[in-house]
Amino acid sequence: MYFLSEERAKAEGRLSLYQSSVMAELDRFSHLTYVLAQDAAVLATAEGGNTDVLNERLRRFADKAGLDAIYLMDVAGSTIATSNHGRPDSFLGHNYGFRPYFQQALGGRQGRFFAIGTTTGLPGYFIADAVLGADGTPIGVIAIKISFARLEQSWRKSGEQVLLANEDGVVLLASEPDWRYRVLFPLSDGQRRRIIDARQFPGRSLEPMDWRPGVDQRAVITGREQLHLTAAIPPHDWTLHYFASDDRAVARSWLLTLLVGCAAGLALILFQVQRARRISAALARSEREEAELRRANERLASEIEERRAAEQRLKRTQEELERASRLAALGRLAASVTHELGQPIAAMRNHLVAAEMAPIDTAMLSARIGALVDRMEGITRQLKFFATPDAETLAVVDLNAALRDAAALVAPNLEAAKAELRLDLCPDLGGVRGSRLRIEQVMTNLLRNAIDASEDHAAPLIEVETGAGGDGIWFEIRDNGHGLGEATLAELQEPFVTTRESGRGMGLGLAISAGIVQDHGGTMTARNRDTGGAVFRVAFPATSAKDDQL
Repeated sequence: MYFLSEERAKAEGRLSLYQSSVMAELDRFSHLTYVLAQDAAVLATAEGGNTDVLNERLRRFADKAGLDAIYLMDVAGSTIATSNHGRPDSFLGHNYGFRPYFQQALGGRQGRFFAIGTTTGLPGYFIADAVLGADGTPIGVIAIKISFARLEQSWRKSGEQVLLANEDGVVLLASEPDWRYRVLFPLSDGQRRRIIDARQFPGRSLEPMDWRPGVDQRAVITGREQLHLTAAIPPHDWTLHYFASDDRAVARSWLLTLLVGCAAGLALILFQVQRARRISAALARSEREEAELRRANERLASEIEERRAAEQRLKRTQEELERASRLAALGRLAASVTHELGQPIAAMRNHLVAAEMAPIDTAMLSARIGALVDRMEGITRQLKFFATPDAETLAVVDLNAALRDAAALVAPNLEAAKAELRLDLCPDLGGVRGSRLRIEQVMTNLLRNAIDASEDHAAPLIEVETGAGGDGIWFEIRDNGHGLGEATLAELQEPFVTTRESGRGMGLGLAISAGIVQDHGGTMTARNRDTGGAVFRVAFPATSAKDDQL
C-alpha cells in the first residue's frame, strides 16, 4: 500500500507538469489578437484599405511568433488578409463565419476553439478578437491559429500515456496517435449535430476509444489496468488524462513481502527454539502446580459442600422466621377476633331467646341470623393467610383491593389505639404479579408497625397512598409516631431488631416483609418525616399485558 501511494504521488507530480505545459500553450498568445485588433494596419485593411501591406506584416508576425497563421476576416466571415497568402493552402477568400470562435468574437467575447482546419486539414487552436471601428461596432475579426504538434511530440518522446479531451469527450491531443479523435464516452445526437455544424472534426468518425474507467483512480486502457489521474484545463471544460503503470510498486511490494517472510521465518525458528526451552521448564513447574491444584480442588469441594449446607440452614431459618412472624401476629389477633366474634354470637343468642318468648316471623329471624353468620365468616376469613404455610399461586394482584383487605384486618388494632386510617388510592393503578396473601402480609406488617409507632401520639394518624411512577406501582404508609430514630432500614430488616421497648415484639416483621418484597422483584425504602413519624414505601414492577394473560 505504501509503494502504491508513492507511485500515485509521483503520477500526480507528472500530471501537474503536463497540466502546466498545456495551460502555458493556451495562454501564451491569448493577448496577441487583442493587440493586433488595435494595430493601425489591421484597422485600415478592415475599413477597406490595401491588403498587400497587411499580408506581409502578418507573415512576419507569424514567422517570429511560431504561429500557424494570422488572418483578418470581414464581418461576414470572409478572409481578406492572411499570413499564409503566398501558399497553396492560403486562407484568402475562404469564409469561416460558421466557426464558433468567429461568432464569439463578433458577440463581444474572445473566441477560442480547437478544430481541424477545413482548408489545411491540420488541427489547431484558434483565438479571435473583434476589430472595432471608430464608433465601437465590429468591422472585422482578427484570428490566430496555434499548432500543438510540438507539445504532442514531447508527450510521445516521454514514453508516457497522456491525452487531452474536450468537453464532449473527444480526444484532441494524445501521446498515442491512434487515440486522437476518438471519444471516451458515446456522443449524443445533439453533440454530433453541434460538431458537424461547426465542422470541428471533418472526415473523422469519432469512434469509441478502447478503455474502461475503474474505481480508486484506476482504469483499463488497451487491455491493461493502470493508474488513472485527471486534471481540469481552464478556461475550457477540457480534461487532461494521465495513465501510469504501477508495476514497479507491485514488484517492490512483492520484494518487501518476501523479505518480511524470510525475517518472519527466522523469527519463527528462534521463537520455536526458545519455546521448546520454555516448555521443558514449564513441564516441571506444571507437575508441581498440578499437585497443588489437586489439593486446592479438594479444599474447594469441601468449602462448596459447607456453603450448600449453610445455605440450606439459612433457608430453613428464614422459613422459620416467617412462620414465627405469622404465629406472633396470630397471637396478637386472637383477643381481637374473640372480641369481634363475641358480639355476633351474643346477638344470635338474644334473637333465639326472643323467638322462644314471643313468636316472630321465621323469615325475618333467618335473615338476621344469616347476616350475623356472614359477619362472623368475614372475620375468620381475615385469618386465612396466617394459617397458610405455603405461598399462593402467582396471579395479578390489585394493590388497592389488597390494601382494603389489610386495613380491614387491622381494624381492631386501629380501634384499640384510637387511630385514624386515611386511604388515598389511585383509581387506575394497574396490577402487580405475585402472591396476594404474601403481599397482604407485607401491608399488614407495615400497618401494624405504623399503629404501634403512633400509639403514644395524642391523635394517631395512619395515611396510605398508592400510585404509579418511574419505579413501578407503589404504596406508601405514613404515620405520625416516633419515627425510625437513628436506625437505618437495613438495620431494621435484620431479624430481632426493633425500635419498640422490650416485650412489644420480636422484630421479625420487617425482615420477613423485606424478603417477600425482594421475592416479588420489588424494593422497600423508609425515611423519617420532617413533621414527625416515618414513611415506608414499597414499589413493585408493573404487570405487562403479556403477564396479564398468563
